Amino acid sequence: EPIADRDGYELRNTLIDLLHSDGETSGKAYRLKIVLNESSQGIALQNDATITRYNTTLDARYTLSDARGNMLTTGTQTELSAYNVVNSPYASLVAQQDSTKRAAQDIAQRIQLDLGVWFRQHRK
Repeated sequence: EPIADRDGYELRNTLIDLLHSDGETSGKAYRLKIVLNESSQGIALQNDATITRYNTTLDARYTLSDARGNMLTTGTQTELSAYNVVNSPYASLVAQQDSTKRAAQDIAQRIQLDLGVWFRQHRK
């Protein structure tokens, strides 16, 4: 299921790769729904009150359901990433995007581990 925004795109694609899926929803035994929230906070200030470093928090809440829509498990994963703001707006933008991309990839790996544990505990 698609996840909104650039970070959601990265998270979804990483999960597709990690879970060896084709990304299609039809005909699947399970459905994974993820809600992704991002917040950013300036943490380093210069004397003129210019922010020079940001912390970005990605919070992913997921629900695994079976094909009939019965909820099987839920979970939350949170990742904190940081980037520096420099004089070049382009360089700052690239640093921000790289920071959130890495956070989304880390969350995807942790969701994969959570789901692996769940399936191991509930195998028939």
